[in-house]
This record gives sequence, structure tokens and C-alpha cells, in this order.
Amino acid sequence: MFTGHPKGLFRLFFIEMWERFAFYTIVSILVLYATDAEHGGLGWSKAIGNEIYGVYLAFVYFTPYLGGLLADRYLGCRRSVLIGGILFATGFFLLSTGQGWSFPVGLVLLCCGNGFFKPNISAMVGNLYERGDPKRDAGFNIFYMGINIGAFVAPFVSAITRNVWFWEAAFFAAGIGMVLSVLILLWSWKVLERADVEPGNKPGDTPFAEIMQKILGPALLLGVFGWAIAKYVLPEAATKLVSATDIGFLVGAVPILMFFVRLSNQAKEEEKPGLRALLPVYLAGGTFFMVLHLNGSAMTVWAKENTARHLGQPDPVVLVSNVTVGGDHLFAGPAYPGYYSNAATDVPRPAQATLLPIATLEQTRMFGQKKMDDASLTALRSKLPADVRIETLPLEGELTEQQEEWKKLSVDVYDKVTITEDTDGHGLPVISVAVDDGAKASQRVAFVRSVDAVTFATYLVTPEKFETLYAGDPPTEPPGEYLRTANAELYQSWNAFFVVLLTPLLVGFFAMLARKKVDFSTARKILAGMVITGLAVLFMALAGFVSDNGAIKVSGLWLMGFYGIVTVGELCLSPMALSLVTKLSPKRFVGLTMGGWFFATAVGNKFSGFLGVLQGSMAPSMFFLVIAVAVGLVAGYILAVLPKLDAAIKKYGA
Repeated sequence: MFTGHPKGLFRLFFIEMWERFAFYTIVSILVLYATDAEHGGLGWSKAIGNEIYGVYLAFVYFTPYLGGLLADRYLGCRRSVLIGGILFATGFFLLSTGQGWSFPVGLVLLCCGNGFFKPNISAMVGNLYERGDPKRDAGFNIFYMGINIGAFVAPFVSAITRNVWFWEAAFFAAGIGMVLSVLILLWSWKVLERADVEPGNKPGDTPFAEIMQKILGPALLLGVFGWAIAKYVLPEAATKLVSATDIGFLVGAVPILMFFVRLSNQAKEEEKPGLRALLPVYLAGGTFFMVLHLNGSAMTVWAKENTARHLGQPDPVVLVSNVTVGGDHLFAGPAYPGYYSNAATDVPRPAQATLLPIATLEQTRMFGQKKMDDASLTALRSKLPADVRIETLPLEGELTEQQEEWKKLSVDVYDKVTITEDTDGHGLPVISVAVDDGAKASQRVAFVRSVDAVTFATYLVTPEKFETLYAGDPPTEPPGEYLRTANAELYQSWNAFFVVLLTPLLVGFFAMLARKKVDFSTARKILAGMVITGLAVLFMALAGFVSDNGAIKVSGLWLMGFYGIVTVGELCLSPMALSLVTKLSPKRFVGLTMGGWFFATAVGNKFSGFLGVLQGSMAPSMFFLVIAVAVGLVAGYILAVLPKLDAAIKKYGA
């Protein structure tokens, strides 16, 4: 499998591995970072965090269509990948600064960078091989392993960086990964020359100007128009659940959808069956990615809020997180008060002395987001118990070992901190804390207490939260110590793990069916993928019932099972559907039809974010049942058109 390949394959393997590491770093923590209000995150509502996630994933998967066109017509593959890598790295380094303006700008650069990078590095792998080379499929399998190695490692690196340092350090690590990717590309520039293409218009290509005029231009204009109407004309009640961004995106998608419907109706008679067969393939692909990319939204929120992640659980992720390096749990962070909202009464809480119950809700949000104004610090100082002091830490320079520990629960003090009180899409209160970009902290402080010769920084809570935490007289940790919990993002690694584990098994299974002359066509594999995806969601609906709809935490084995099942669905559906896109479309339309696949994926990803928003307004069991019904309806449609899909596949030898 690993011998006899062109020299450039393993260069591309490592270029892609580092890029996917960077990409899955932000997928793993974007919602967590946006919604964290306990340890230095942005503190936004779940609705806003999921909306950002959906918009980001929608555009990060749509821009490859445009990036592929630019490479084909003007830039070539190597230059496009280089531009994409530089944009990617710049975006991550901007995110790592933690500035208000750098967050949206960084995400835009990531979307643009992926647009240049993603389609063209895959094209380069194919270009390394001559048509009909039997090593080509093995080469793509090796390349796909690089993707999954990057995807598997990313959540673990995210966990280490944010546990040891802070949230933004994970973005910096991703930026370093992209720099390595770019350096390997530059080092391999001459070697990869044979994998490049000579840019320019080719016979039968749809002119770039026509694509802009008939597809992308109208989509952009209608999208902006739909957003503006929803934002400024529709009553607020109409956009409580379906936001203005969702409405704008869906309205903008209409011209693209209509274009592909017209394309199949206006094509030559011999081309129509293949193009029409692509429409259910697009629908299946978009629906599948809607479910799969819940990994960074609803499934990660489930991992954070509904999964028993504290050390000692019979869960592989927790067992790995229990491994220490130099006495530190790199993959398990401290369980702050939010973890206990639905934890069993026998789960140890922090010692009562570890918490400081003197704050208002607004002050706890400041503390959790590490930004406090002078007035709040003064107010808190007047309430301090006799055994607690305010310790000032250096803003720059060396810290003692003890100060390093205190710093993890310190807060930066500014002259002015803006507090915004609002409600999210479900009417729940949201308190956001922000400082002006460029504002400098006047000091950094920690609320320090000494108990039995142990000195530690306390954690600020409200008196009401304090009373709730210790209701029922639960066991407690020693003063200054916290129960350790596996990072929620680690569960996302299951998908990459199962892809590597199950791919050879599934390939062997299909080969066995072929030897036994069992008619299991490509269309039936797509149908099977949809059915299995629905089963994965039903599995989580059962988890919702077991958790008493979120009232109690359940084992992480439920997430392991979900990712195992949905990965089988992925291996049945995704490679087959992507292959059909190129086989069912006329050669002159391959670029456009591949754009249709990216469009379907983008729409599915946008719904992943929307479903993450919907999650907060429904009981978990009902939430997953609704998704299962949607997947079931699509599976039913695929079953209904299966004869026509099979006929088209046979007609074109696909």
C-alpha cells in the first residue's frame, strides 16, 4: 500500500495533515470558546455561539468552489494552496490575540484560506497519477489517513493548550500548524510541479463571468436582501428562533438551488438523467453533513453539559484524560461550579473554602471572563472575609510557581468594562462582558485564601449558587483543589478514530458482497448511509431519555456509540456520493456540479449551527427525535427514487 507512489504524495500527506489539524482545532472549540463564561471565554449565549459556528462552517465549505475555479482559471494549484495556507495561518494568529475585531476578521480569513487550500490540494493528489494508475486509490487512502491524523490530534492539542495556558493558545498552536504546512509546501515546490495544472480557460468551461452573473452574484444580493429584511423589517418575534443570518443564508441559497434544477432541465437529452440523479445525491450529502457536523455544536454541548466527564468513569476518553505528565492532567481541566448543575450528589464539589460567595451575577461573569472594572473590585474588597486577601500579580515578567497557580483564577482590572444584559433566542438572560480594543489592564488580581497551611486562589460565585452547590451535603475535595474533568472537545476525536478503524473493515465487507454477487449498488450504499445516520441520531435520543432529558449526566459511552454509528454512515455515503458527482455529470459541467456538492455541504453545515441553537429550546430526547425524523424523510425520498438513481448510475457506468 505504501510503496511505488509518486514522490510528492507524502509531501502532500504532511501538508494536508497540518492543515486539517488547524481546521479541526477551531471546529473542536469554537462553540466552547464563544460560550464559556467560567474560565476566560467570550461568554456569549449558546444561540450566538452556535449561529457563529453554523455561519463559519457554511462558508468554509462553500468557498472551495470559488477557490477551485480561481485555481483552474488563473492561479494553478500550488499558488492557490500557498495563498490558502498563508490566509489560514494569518486568521489563526489573529484569533490568538483575543481582540474583539480580530475574532470576525480571523474567521473570514479562515473561510477564504480554506477556499483556496481544500479543493486544490486534493486535486494535486489526483494529478500525481496517470489516468488508470492502479496505485491512485491507495494514494488517496494514504492521503485520507493524513486528514484523519490531523482531525484526531487537534482536540487533544486544544485540551492541552487551554488547560495549561488559555483559550487563545489553542488558536496560536493551530497557526503554528499552518506555518509548518506552508513551509513543507515551499520545501516541496519543485517536487510538486508535476501535480500542478496550467491555469486558463479550457474548451467547454463555463466562463467565470457567467458563473458570477448567474449563480454567485444573485445569491449574494438575495442573501444580503433577505438578511436586511429579517434584521430591520420583520418583528423581533419572527427571528427569535430562525435568526436574520439563517434567513439571509436560505434566501441566498435559492438562486443556486434553482440554477442546478434548471441545469438538469436544459441540458442535452443524453445528459439529463445523470444531472437529475445528482439532486438526491446533493440532498443526501447535505443532510448527512448536517448531522456529522453537529460534532462541534450540539454534540460538544452534550459532552460539556450532559456527560459525566470526571475522572473515575469507565469511559475511554476519561481514562486517557487520567494520564498525567509531570504530575499534571494535560487533558483534564478543573470542574468549575457550572459542571455541577446536573451532577449526582455523590460527585465531589470543591471545598466550601475554595469558593468565595460574595459576588453578584454580573461580577461572577466578569470574573469568569477575566475582565473586571475598578468599581466592582472596590465593591468586592469591602465584602471580603477576614481570611481572604486580594493578591496583585505582575502583568508582565516572571511569576513565582505559586503566582502561576493563582494566575489561572485571576482577573484583569480595567478602568471601564462594558456589561451588556440581553436575552438570547429562547428568552434566557445573557450577560456579556467586554472592554474596548486596545484597552490596557491597570492590574491583575486574585482572591487568595489560606487554610491549614495551604494557600490558594478562590473562585468567585454568588451566594445563591453556593447554596445550590452544597445542597444535600455532598462530598468535597481538599481546600484549593478541584475535581478533574476530561475536556469536552476530546469526544470529537472519536470520528477520526473510527474512520481509520472501520474503513478497512467496511471495504472488506463490500468486497465480500461483490464476490457473492450481492447487488449492493452505489445508490444502495448511499441509502444505507442515510439509514445508519438516522440510527445514530436515534441512539442519542435514547441517551436523552436515559439522562431524564438532561436532569442527570450520563456516560461518555453514549457519545462513543454515536460517533461509531455515524462514521459507518459516513463511510457508506460520503465517498460514494463524492465519486458520483464526477461520474454522473458531463465533463463540461464537472466544475459546476462539484460546486453543487460544496453548496449542499454548506447548507447542511449551516443547519448544524441552527440545530445547535434549537437544542437549547427542546428536551434532549425530542431534539434528537426531530433530527431523526428529518433524516428518515430524506432516506424515504432516496428509497423512492432508488430505481431512477440506479438506472442513471448504470447508464453512465458509475
